[in-house]
Amino acid sequence: MILSTAIIKLSIAALLGMILGLERELRRKPLGLKTITVICIASCLVTIVSIQSAYTFSRPDHIQMDPLRLAAQIISGVGFLGAGVIMVKGMTVTGLTTAAIIWGASGIGVSVGAGFWKEASIALILILLSVDCLPNLLKRIGPGRLREKELEMSIIVAANVDMEQLQKVIKSKRIAIHSVRVKDLSTGERRLDYCISTYESRYTTAVYQDVRNIEGILSVEISSVG
Repeated sequence: MILSTAIIKLSIAALLGMILGLERELRRKPLGLKTITVICIASCLVTIVSIQSAYTFSRPDHIQMDPLRLAAQIISGVGFLGAGVIMVKGMTVTGLTTAAIIWGASGIGVSVGAGFWKEASIALILILLSVDCLPNLLKRIGPGRLREKELEMSIIVAANVDMEQLQKVIKSKRIAIHSVRVKDLSTGERRLDYCISTYESRYTTAVYQDVRNIEGILSVEISSVG
């Protein structure tokens, strides 16, 4: 009876993990189907072992250990995996959503292992809605800022370029500037690294062309964030 219950729990954890992992896989994220599924199954297994051990190795009239002692360590342990996918690219940080999903996958596994598979299923649905559906909905009905995309832009300018005037010209191209970093080059030119944003439907190549045509700019490099 105990074995059959454990198999059912592990199977449910595997199914929920595959659904959650598929979402990351379709988005071509670092941790996908296999990793998320393994996290769910392993978390479920450790939780089952933790609960069963508490009753198996205790006296009939007294439980000597916390049934969720092992399971409590899963959440903190999975944090190391999450830290591995958080990366700093230029002036932006990526991987935070994937790290949060890793933590959520372990929570789903623990919940199934403890017998709360219905609650885990509801949590999975809410996670998927929050990651996929809610952002698109907010882009439609929310403020305009949500319909913008962020880009990283690096430009090389001549030494005699007026920096303040350059900023104004870039902004006139319907480009919002959030941060800038300036560096003097050995050739006498200057390198400016920008974190910018523009409306989401605008092609990155169009932004490049608009900036490249500005007088005094020698070269432009633009990349998407995330």
